[in-house]
Amino acid sequence: MSEFNLPIGETFEKIFEVKPEHSAAFLDSGRVSVFSTPSMILFMENTSRIFADKYLPNGYTTVGIKVCVEHLAAAPIGVKIRVTSKLVKQENKKLIFEVKAYWNEKLIGKGTHERFIINHERFIKKLEEELQ
Repeated sequence: MSEFNLPIGETFEKIFEVKPEHSAAFLDSGRVSVFSTPSMILFMENTSRIFADKYLPNGYTTVGIKVCVEHLAAAPIGVKIRVTSKLVKQENKKLIFEVKAYWNEKLIGKGTHERFIINHERFIKKLEEELQ
């Protein structure tokens, strides 16, 4: 049993504006100025992180550990993207989300995203020790 019990089945939603810096051409992940896959993944991770942070005590957050998504359709620069993140499973400190991205009502991306609960201070301290 985890010391952290997040609400399985709950969905969180966030709206993003697709800016020029979110384009495939800008990020060099493609040559077209449309909403990029890396930016879609960023929006999905961000939505999932905010969802988890709502339920964690001070000093704790999550880090992304796995992403498996399909980018189903293009979206232009300047539009709003609605991202949903549904917590479908928790395995101790590992959280598994079902994520979706929509342009208007059109599903443009879907998949799963996993995050791991960490103590922020201990996480950074461990990294700093590894640098020495």
